[in-house]
Amino acid sequence: MIARNANIDLNLLTALDALLEEQSVTAAADRLGLSGPAMSRALGRIRRTTGDPVLVRAGRHMVPTPRALEIRAEVRRLVEAAHGVLAPTSPADPAALARVFTLHANDLLVTALGPGLVSRAAEQAPQVVLRFLGESAVDVPLLRDGAADLEVGVIDSREPEIRREELFVDHSVAVVRDGHPLITGKLTARRFADALHLNFSRRGRLTGPVDAALAEIGLRRRVIATVPTFTASLMMVQDSDAVGLANARAAASIVRRMGLRTLPIPLELPPMTMEMAWHPRQEADAGHRWLRGLVRETVHDALRGLPPGQD
Repeated sequence: MIARNANIDLNLLTALDALLEEQSVTAAADRLGLSGPAMSRALGRIRRTTGDPVLVRAGRHMVPTPRALEIRAEVRRLVEAAHGVLAPTSPADPAALARVFTLHANDLLVTALGPGLVSRAAEQAPQVVLRFLGESAVDVPLLRDGAADLEVGVIDSREPEIRREELFVDHSVAVVRDGHPLITGKLTARRFADALHLNFSRRGRLTGPVDAALAEIGLRRRVIATVPTFTASLMMVQDSDAVGLANARAAASIVRRMGLRTLPIPLELPPMTMEMAWHPRQEADAGHRWLRGLVRETVHDALRGLPPGQD
């Protein structure tokens, strides 16, 4: 009934709780940091609202009315519930988390960071499930729509409200099989351009920053294929003389495990800032804060020992 009456000041619940607990206007005022007259006015408003005296004098003391005793426990419960709703969110207890978190990233980052994330999550929060979504050829607002909890990678989201946090800065390197002709001798822009090239692009693009940089010096490379995933490009590089591209830091361990080699690209290419992004509705969520911390820890450990400019 109280919630349906727009004229009721819900602050009166706090005043009523203090009055019923202390059974004294002066003590209730001290408890809430109010003056005596202010608490007396609050008591008057409570009496008018409830249609009951609530507290009546009995000698030198005040005692609750039967109605006040009847509602005392409910008033206490409501005040505690209100404090729980309005209080700052407590840190999550990972061991008690039972949620599915959806992460959106390309297959390079899933391959590079996924094992560490899954291992940490299983250890810290055994009831948590991590669901990885691959990149689509079509841009959709996954964070805004709630289809993903966190996006990791080069964030090109156009939604202005999206929160971002830089994880690390990366750069492109060429990837070739062991024994590739480009390994021997000085790798010039001309030799690089004259090689056969593989692209990985979720949208199937045949050109990118490398082609723009080559064009500035009057060169053009020959792209023989483009594939939608990083892993597919490495498999093709492994069995051919084609030159692939990779993120130097993020892909370092994968490239080594596949027995491939990386070469610095003799061009001025823009750096790639790797970030994680999320919607502001999850900014203060305790579980989501734990997830962001998990990503930070995993990235830090994955990059430990790798110089910023080297693979």
